[in-house]
Amino acid sequence: MTAPRPLPRPAAGPAPRPGRRPVPRPDLGRTPRRPWRRSPRGAAPPVPLPPLLRLLIATQLAFNVGFFAVLPFLAGHLGGAVGMAGWLVGFVLGLRTFSQQGLFVVGGALADRHGIRPVVLAGCALRVAGFAWLGYADRTWTVVGAVLLIGFAAALFSPAVESEVAWQAVAFEKAGGRPRTRVLALFTVAGQAGAFVGPLLGALLLAVDFRAVCLAGAGVFVLVLAGHALLLPRRAPGRTRVPVRGGIGPLLRDRGFLALCGAYGACLLAYNQLYLALPAEVERAAGSQAPLAWLFALSSVLVVTAQLPVTRWAGERLDPRRSMAAGLGLTAAGFALVAAALPAGRTGTAGLLPAAGFVVLLTLGQMLVVPAVRARVPDLAAEGRLGLYTGALSSVSGLVVLLGSAAAGTLLDAGLPPAVPWLLLAAVPAAAVALLPSATADEGAGRAEGR
Repeated sequence: MTAPRPLPRPAAGPAPRPGRRPVPRPDLGRTPRRPWRRSPRGAAPPVPLPPLLRLLIATQLAFNVGFFAVLPFLAGHLGGAVGMAGWLVGFVLGLRTFSQQGLFVVGGALADRHGIRPVVLAGCALRVAGFAWLGYADRTWTVVGAVLLIGFAAALFSPAVESEVAWQAVAFEKAGGRPRTRVLALFTVAGQAGAFVGPLLGALLLAVDFRAVCLAGAGVFVLVLAGHALLLPRRAPGRTRVPVRGGIGPLLRDRGFLALCGAYGACLLAYNQLYLALPAEVERAAGSQAPLAWLFALSSVLVVTAQLPVTRWAGERLDPRRSMAAGLGLTAAGFALVAAALPAGRTGTAGLLPAAGFVVLLTLGQMLVVPAVRARVPDLAAEGRLGLYTGALSSVSGLVVLLGSAAAGTLLDAGLPPAVPWLLLAAVPAAAVALLPSATADEGAGRAEGR
């Protein structure tokens, strides 16, 4: 008779101290670091994105196709067909930016109060009306009215969509799906793809006239409006609206969130130099601004092809704060690269290489910063106020860009040695690293829960 086999012993591990229970670590809102590996044979496939997330990501693609079919050709139309003076063209374009970015906080607050469906549908309807009006506008006051309507439409639907994507990405991550930063990176890729396709569509239609371009942009938003009226749920899955009063006061006292806005604003200010400092450098090196189109295309192709791999790489190795810091560091390095090359005074193809390096480093920095910032906002937002905080992020950072761009333009026109403005611009994202809120900052009990 054989002796019974002993039962397997559990794996050895540190025994808990008598009388003390293990204390769970608090959830600080960090994106889980989930190393990406190939799924072994027989393993369950990755969890697919929920239908609402797929719809919202497709929405961002469609929004940008319609918008960028018109925007790149607006200044030429105003200065040519409408006959506006240069300063008035700039003023009208500034009004569009103000009516959009400056009022994002309004759209976000409305989305918190009424849900995203009515806000998105209203914004799409206003965008259709604005584009159609712009196609027939031939006087200054009619152009201004159409442009304000177009900007306010985006101030309604964009923060509603962005905040809902962020909330659903957090919920999907907690349910065992992919990390929120990857979902938000996919949202960024969709937007960039739309910004790439839109101008191509607009350029084809411009052969007819500018009115055809505007009506095509309106047509895109008619399709978006119809699709969302059919597919967008009246109440987002897992989302319950919380009756909240006020919200602006606590937001203005939230130092961690305002610091994040400042750092994000510095990042956007740096990115805005694609339209301010880079053209001047390309003009110096090439004698014209013709190579700008290729450099912009380089930036778009980088985002479309590399955003998801870069986000996956960062998610395996970096928490959101380190990802933002690394992105700001790369951005500063791009400015420093041009500053270091300027004293040599090279022109031609060799002279354009530092500008190309700047575009690559700046774009890589954006790839690291933008998804990480959007992933951080749900952890900092007060309960029931994610839309307000998402809108405020754009509005506050837009104000930083507005003031900073004026200062950057003054620097570039001040007659300083060419390398000095680029060095000072490099200092902005480098200094912004100190503004980033730490992962252990007080985020309020339950802010990331139950929105």
